[in-house]
Amino acid sequence: MSDTFTVVVTHHPQSTVIAVTGEMDLTTCPRVDEACTVLPVGGKTLRLDLSGVPFMDSTGLNLLLRLRRRVRDDGSRLVLAGLQPQPRHLLHLTEAYALFETTAADNVGEPAGRR
Repeated sequence: MSDTFTVVVTHHPQSTVIAVTGEMDLTTCPRVDEACTVLPVGGKTLRLDLSGVPFMDSTGLNLLLRLRRRVRDDGSRLVLAGLQPQPRHLLHLTEAYALFETTAADNVGEPAGRR
């Protein structure tokens, strides 16, 4: 397990990408939540690149669900990119996977289609 945890925000004309590296848990999720306060407005896309997240607990799941609601209320889109096996399994196990639009990690900078 690595102690390295990073959150990098990149703005594009039609989207904002937030790339997370490290485990999303009780101690790290507040940093992701803080970065997500830069929500796009007016129909833009917020792309959460989770390709560097090998583990996510219920705190991470809760964060994704709250973020989904905030983005939808803003009239924008949330796309989860590059889900690794454990976070993907958690979303399936809790029946939350169907609530999210997803894309492969190599499509992080491109517009996403609906699943």
